[in-house]
Amino acid sequence: MRMRLRRRLRPAVDRLDDRCLPSGLTPAVLEHAYGLDSVSFNTPGGAVKGDGTGQTIALIEAFHDPTLASDLQVFDQTYNLPAPPLDVVNLGGQQSNPSWGVEESLDVEWAHAIAPGATLVVVEANSQSLQSLLAAVNVARNIPAVDVISMSLGFPEATYHASAALTTPPGHIGITFVGASGDSGMAAGSEWPAVSPDVLAVGGTSLYVNGAGGYVSEVAWSGSGGGQSHTVAEPSYQRTFQSTGRRGTPDVAFDGDPNTGVEVYQTSPYTGLGSWQIVGGTSLGTPAWAAIIAIADQGRALQGKGSLNGATQTLPTLYVLPPSDFHSVATNHPGRAGATGLGSPNGGPLIADLVASNINVPLTTSNASRTSASVLRRARSRRFAFRHSGFVRHFRAAGHPPQPSGHAASLPAVDARILAHPTVLMALKRHH
Repeated sequence: MRMRLRRRLRPAVDRLDDRCLPSGLTPAVLEHAYGLDSVSFNTPGGAVKGDGTGQTIALIEAFHDPTLASDLQVFDQTYNLPAPPLDVVNLGGQQSNPSWGVEESLDVEWAHAIAPGATLVVVEANSQSLQSLLAAVNVARNIPAVDVISMSLGFPEATYHASAALTTPPGHIGITFVGASGDSGMAAGSEWPAVSPDVLAVGGTSLYVNGAGGYVSEVAWSGSGGGQSHTVAEPSYQRTFQSTGRRGTPDVAFDGDPNTGVEVYQTSPYTGLGSWQIVGGTSLGTPAWAAIIAIADQGRALQGKGSLNGATQTLPTLYVLPPSDFHSVATNHPGRAGATGLGSPNGGPLIADLVASNINVPLTTSNASRTSASVLRRARSRRFAFRHSGFVRHFRAAGHPPQPSGHAASLPAVDARILAHPTVLMALKRHH
């Protein structure tokens, strides 16, 4: 999940004025395309709009964004959205980071756009190290009202793949953990935390709509990451979908191509100027799917049901839903599997079936093959090269003993030098 800027992609930092109007996909268009604008729940008092009311989405970020609330206010005023309850848990002081600033604005603005009735809690880690972000996840999952956690970030898969921090704490309401599958294409392989069997992994598509905002088609976005894990065994919920013995990612998909991206408003920490940017990446689909789960949890609450637990309810349910609950996504390479899992959301039927589901099964994993184990040993010993903010950094994966999927690893053993990548890409901005 790299902050890669290609020839056709470059940051757009344009001062907002009356000639610089939003030109990406809007909340109304994206909700309509995926059928999320017509979701409602029948209650004795009448129909209730499906907007995540009563639910709490936690978003995991790194560093501090001092203008997050004011930027969200501009976004809401532009798109006529209500102001959400927004809480920020700052674990690291006042240090800011421009890449994570865009990531944080994207996550918050678009989780709110899809589920405008939900409460948002932003947990800002004090750095982008694995140890710091795990600490932020642990804080988020212990907040009593949180029922969905969005993680638009990624690490090399073999550095750490245990799931202790990605499970619902005992006595807590059910939590679905949602992670980005990555923005470096299938050749780069799976990344953590999306590769965890406890996490709903979200890939990216190129979404095409008509002039009225209606859904036309989707194709797998070439940057969407994932593939067969080298380190994590196949979870039981995937056995009817594949039979590789290894965890496959992503599970689902959402618009992610920066060239079919969305508008995000963000203030530069350097200049203090706000601008509209067209943004994409699997960072868009991650908070969007978190919002979709929040809407489903709203419907479940109205029926007296508990919120969905990711590993034992959300993921097993998704894998047995009818194909009509998803938009089938065409591969971008004929003859090769696309990085889109079950597909993108068909809002109404998908949410109705998540609300109706009574599935609750323990997470089990099948043993990976000997070949997979051999790959694991090689993967754990090799150096990982990855790009962040224009610099290539090399770190050796910590030599921890293999951990069974879904079981705890010792947090103090984490190699704190390994850094996460925000999964956000910015496209060339065009004004009309």
